[in-house]
Amino acid sequence: MSDEVALAPGLYCVGTPIGNLEDITLRALRVLKSVDVIACEDTRQSQKLLNHYGITTKTVSYHEHNEAERAVELGEQLAQGARIALVSDAGMPAISDPGYRIVVEAVRRGVAVIPIPGASAFVAALSAAGLPTDEFSFRGFLPAKSGARRTELEKLLAAEYTAVFYEAPHRIVETLEDAVEILGASRPVCVARELTKIHEEFLRGGADDVLKTLKARGDVKGEIVLLIGKAEEPASKRKVASNTAALRARLEQLMSEQKIDEKAALKLLAKERGVGKSELYRELQRAKK
Repeated sequence: MSDEVALAPGLYCVGTPIGNLEDITLRALRVLKSVDVIACEDTRQSQKLLNHYGITTKTVSYHEHNEAERAVELGEQLAQGARIALVSDAGMPAISDPGYRIVVEAVRRGVAVIPIPGASAFVAALSAAGLPTDEFSFRGFLPAKSGARRTELEKLLAAEYTAVFYEAPHRIVETLEDAVEILGASRPVCVARELTKIHEEFLRGGADDVLKTLKARGDVKGEIVLLIGKAEEPASKRKVASNTAALRARLEQLMSEQKIDEKAALKLLAKERGVGKSELYRELQRAKK
């Protein structure tokens, strides 16, 4: 008879490697072998890990396109006593990945939800970035659209914490260009790329220096974590002045790019920022006084 205690019914949120297949716990491997089914963000991706460790447990797909329907289906199985493991392609499920709905469904049905801790890209990046870790904020993926992304970066003008984002490789240069313009060339940043993989890399320094390094490469590849350090001075006056300067710069950029007058550009900028045109106008006017 095995000394191992039988796995109890419930939903197991299992952390999987973010690159190196060795970055998985013994507990995670035991759970993946013992559950009735593994719900995967991408069954093909997860199968590489399962094959590596000789795990033959049945898998089903669970991703953003079938999440609502599959959550109900899996929830019914859990209510009947099933043991289900939830995994994402890499890292902890439900952290900027699918998983939230099935967790909520399990909780709603009174089913036990058991986290099986594992690798996480943003935690790994934060630990080695060389930026302050006493206070930080993980913000997930930055918006793909320039206007929304710039608005998000403006929130960091006087941030007293390290901000951590995921970013796509084809957008990282544009994002750093925005960061230089809004936060300043010397703002400390770290670009952590391809964590735990063969080409793992950390680019540390002022935002402009890191930007120049990436620009010189041309095509940037690999999964990226972007970390932005604290503001040099968290003074409220500096925040207001810098924010207004960024708004004025964006207004002039819109006028130039769209070949429109200030009134039309103001309307576009207000829509971009999600504020009223009159409110935006008053803020810009106050800066002139």
